[in-house]
Amino acid sequence: MSYDSFNSPYGDFILEEKNGKIVKIYPGSLENKETSFICTLCKHQLIEYFEGKRKEFEIPFDVSGTSFQIKVWNEVLKIPYGQTKSYQEIASLIGNPKASRAIGMAVHKNPIPFIIPCHRVIGKKGKLTGYAYGLSFKRELLEMEKKHD
Repeated sequence: MSYDSFNSPYGDFILEEKNGKIVKIYPGSLENKETSFICTLCKHQLIEYFEGKRKEFEIPFDVSGTSFQIKVWNEVLKIPYGQTKSYQEIASLIGNPKASRAIGMAVHKNPIPFIIPCHRVIGKKGKLTGYAYGLSFKRELLEMEKKHD
């Protein structure tokens, strides 16, 4: 397992890599880093993303979750940069149109935000709802993407 941290315009984040793949990104910083090529690559791509220079990530990752969560995260990965889909749209796309709340819970459990762009999932009629790192952060990410789209 390797670890690295980096400073973004939105605070510090820690990256975790296991077996050559990113497995987790979360707020925080590290004094003692055990970095790897993949952590360094991910850090650089995230910095480019926050600068508006990168719209897609080219990072190997491996996420653990239930089969439902994996299905949701795979659908969220398809949302293009600068665009959004509602929880209800995601529910319909995975064949479970009444699962909007469950979609919200799966999105909340996303272990690699930004790479799996859970901030692009919004409420019905464009309303910003729930985000693990706060609605203002979600709003800023969406505005940044629209600005650079």
